Amino acid sequence: MNKTGIIYGVNGPVIYLKGDPGFKISEMVYVGKDNLVGEVIGLKKGMTTVQVFEETTGLRPGETVTGTGDAISVLLGPGIIHNIFDGIQRPLEEIAKSSGKYISRGVSVDSLDTQKKWSVHMTVKEGDIVQPGSIIAETQETASILHKSMVPPDVPGGTVIKAVPDGDYTILEPIVTVQLDNGTTRDLALAQKWPIRIPRPTQLRYPASVPLITGQRILDTLFPIAKGGTAAVPGGFGTGKTMTQHQIAKWSDADIIIYIGCGERGNEMTQVLEDFSKLIDPKSGNLMMDRTTLIANTSNMPVAAREASIYTGVTLAEYYRDMGYDVAIMADSTSRWAEALRELSGRLEEMPAEEGFPAYLASKLSAFYERAGMMQNLNGTEGSVSIIGAVSPQGGDFSEPVTQNTKRFVRCFWGLDKSLAYARHFPAIHWLTSYSEYLEDLTPWYRTHVSPKFVADRNQLMAILNQESSLMEIVKLIGSDVLPDDQKLTLEIARVIRLGFLQQNAFHQEDTCVPMEKQFQMMETILYLYEKSKALINRGMPVSVLKEDNIFERIISIKYDVPNNELDKFEQYRQDIDTFYNKVLEKNG
Repeated sequence: MNKTGIIYGVNGPVIYLKGDPGFKISEMVYVGKDNLVGEVIGLKKGMTTVQVFEETTGLRPGETVTGTGDAISVLLGPGIIHNIFDGIQRPLEEIAKSSGKYISRGVSVDSLDTQKKWSVHMTVKEGDIVQPGSIIAETQETASILHKSMVPPDVPGGTVIKAVPDGDYTILEPIVTVQLDNGTTRDLALAQKWPIRIPRPTQLRYPASVPLITGQRILDTLFPIAKGGTAAVPGGFGTGKTMTQHQIAKWSDADIIIYIGCGERGNEMTQVLEDFSKLIDPKSGNLMMDRTTLIANTSNMPVAAREASIYTGVTLAEYYRDMGYDVAIMADSTSRWAEALRELSGRLEEMPAEEGFPAYLASKLSAFYERAGMMQNLNGTEGSVSIIGAVSPQGGDFSEPVTQNTKRFVRCFWGLDKSLAYARHFPAIHWLTSYSEYLEDLTPWYRTHVSPKFVADRNQLMAILNQESSLMEIVKLIGSDVLPDDQKLTLEIARVIRLGFLQQNAFHQEDTCVPMEKQFQMMETILYLYEKSKALINRGMPVSVLKEDNIFERIISIKYDVPNNELDKFEQYRQDIDTFYNKVLEKNG
């Protein structure tokens, strides 16, 4: 018999129950006659507080709240990929069939299709010993992803006493029976449940050692993120946070993408859906959606579900990590999630901290970002969860609490700049405010897999950009004419770096995603031009003479002119730089 309580107060998404109905903290409950989904968030003597994940209009005191006995959980099994859910894992396509474009209250649909039969290949047989995390069956979930069903982490090890033959089964049909060490038996199916607020267990956490290749030059070369790393993308309105995340989601070398639209505009989620359904994954040649799951919790959806959507997304990611996949989460945007926390905290009459956010904002953010990492799973495989969270500070002010607290817990900070965005320099990541603490950890990888010179070239590029910044202060005051020629050359090369290397065109076939080898060759070519030009300056040639040749413009357009699969063309550019050097010497020698 399920426990029940009676509503005595309603305050927006927060409801109060008098007495002690016997609910547990974080228990999932059904509220009122419409069976709205809620979660117990406070227990006091004589009072229980519940947050409701749906619109509470029309609820009144005296209605019944029924407990389920379980925490808010997600159903994990085949059918997650290529799907779109709301914040509490209700499939939006199924909801649309039953209630139209907008989610009606109390709508109840299965998280995953429980009728569909999947073609299952069994990986265990009778007599096998299994442990938590052991793979019991494999299913081809999409053209890109092989789904590996596992023994749930909370089931102790035991012996398989029954295993069904290969064939077609639904996700809830028992396929394996395990006799546990204490003598009891457990039936296991393709799917399992897991509470969203509890991280899935692992054996070991590895230090960062492999980069997440995104194909975006400013990220891969200057401010890399590791697999299993954390990054924040803060920026004001219109600076390109969502577009940066779209680019990473499209082109990064993660196996699976989980895109969480948390409190974002509906048109942005629509854009993701439309883009991803057309795009072809360059690695596999299959559809991009075949390795993507979307969690859409747009700004017009109930605020409490927004708070849950982040945890739903990260739990799905951990599940696929346990199979041995590299998963990347795009959380867009964590500011809207923090605003949901603020609204709920206000309703609960908690003491506000800075800018009205609750005092526990920092601990909630850290608990979320700490679920990232490169792990050794319970079954011995290795997988990673990388979290890239967008932050939308009001008015582009990076000193506000969400940005500052996020900065404490992430090791990669890609600061977007309004002035770059308005000048149409995309991605608008500013090279002076951004940083990556992974660079040192990833240096051995770059040396081995790209070139021993890679990190030295990157540092030289950064040094030129820093020099430019300090010279621009002088230029603003007294103009560039007074600068000596070597400093004028620094400004010119910095312009080449900015336009030819940092600026990237998402709509150009060759420039939207750039392999590491090409990024390195581009750096080498720019620095070779710098070296040769410097030698000419040292011989007394003025910068104006150097600029008579169009070599600087040609080096800027390398990003378009050299196809990603024809990198031998870079040799021609080196020869052209040598020709330019000799020509200037002959003419002015």
